[in-house]
Amino acid sequence: MSIVLIGGHDRMHREYKTVCKKAGHKLKVFTQMSGGLSKSIGTPDALLIFTSTVSHKMVKIANKEAKKKNIPILRCHSSSIDALHNSIKNLESVI
Repeated sequence: MSIVLIGGHDRMHREYKTVCKKAGHKLKVFTQMSGGLSKSIGTPDALLIFTSTVSHKMVKIANKEAKKKNIPILRCHSSSIDALHNSIKNLESVI
């Protein structure tokens, strides 16, 4: 399953990818707003938003792309590794 993570901490970027790789999933991480974010999201199987560490503008763009491409969204307030584990389990049961 391919997942796009919006938010999180810059220093945790590598750990997020490692956790998903061990679970057998591909992960694309956007911790900061970049030009062309809507095009960079692509068409993943799911979109995960860590709401405590993300700007409103990034959330707005992610929601717009998810609705346009019919991508399921999961929101999590925490941005810890444990929160990522739990979110992956939730996504696996839904998708």
